[in-house]
Amino acid sequence: MIKIYSPASIGNVGVGFDILGAALAPIDGSLLGDCVTIKSSKKFKLINKGNFSNQLPLNVNDNIVWKCWNYFKKKTNLKISFTITLEKNMPIGSGLGSSACSIVSTLVAMNKFCNNPLNSTELLVLMGKLEGKISGSIHYDNVAPCYLGGLQLIINNNDIISQLIPYFKEWLWIIAWPGIKIPTEKARKILPKMYDKKICIKHSQNLAGFIHASHSKQEKLAAKLMIDLIAEPYRINSLNNFLHIKKTIKKIGAISFGISGSGPTLFAISENISTAKKIADWLFNNYLENKKGFVHICKLDPIGTRIIR
Repeated sequence: MIKIYSPASIGNVGVGFDILGAALAPIDGSLLGDCVTIKSSKKFKLINKGNFSNQLPLNVNDNIVWKCWNYFKKKTNLKISFTITLEKNMPIGSGLGSSACSIVSTLVAMNKFCNNPLNSTELLVLMGKLEGKISGSIHYDNVAPCYLGGLQLIINNNDIISQLIPYFKEWLWIIAWPGIKIPTEKARKILPKMYDKKICIKHSQNLAGFIHASHSKQEKLAAKLMIDLIAEPYRINSLNNFLHIKKTIKKIGAISFGISGSGPTLFAISENISTAKKIADWLFNNYLENKKGFVHICKLDPIGTRIIR
């Protein structure tokens, strides 16, 4: 029997639409992500549990875990069945890579159980395909950091899916999920199909500058360049009082602020724990819409998906 944990993640990371992703680890030591336990059995069986298991489809064939098993069998030509227990601890449609958590933990568990028939690149490609089944298009900015940890830049060229880029380990990432969901596919349809050339040039400048600042350890420059020109202007109408919240959080002392993935989770970055706690308290009192919502102060998870006992 193997138990695998996969962490939540921030897609886009503000400036990197579909090509930057960051894995999260709460500083209080709690696990923010999904767990999958797997053991062999005569036929496939799925057991759903966890805080958000009630959000999962009733038909097992519609569950992403079943689809992972089906794709894995076809890819490896292995005739094997499992009993899989999914601990669904991530809310669906939260903007924290919930589907990626389930996909990555399931595929890694099956691959390890079967003595690693797929290498890491083959696994990532399969993860991306399955993520595309849910969101409407293949993208790796959640599955890559969820699997590999850290801050991942999606390359998807020359047989390289993603690469780790340097990140500022002292940064504290405050994330706030209000307790409601926004489906990724719906959020992607809001975006325009064409962008003005000036916007594209400025976006490229910001993204290239952020990557350069990360490698050259220019912390203030990196934070200043985390500007989302691609998605944020079109998604803010789906988030209550976004501009007021952004202004307030930056006034408290955040060095960066944005939408995590497709939302509705918001993220802020602080350089010190005192400011991080003030931001977390404000978001808890002013952004959460129900008791399901949560706020966490995190650092980036350097490990990603791993076996837990």
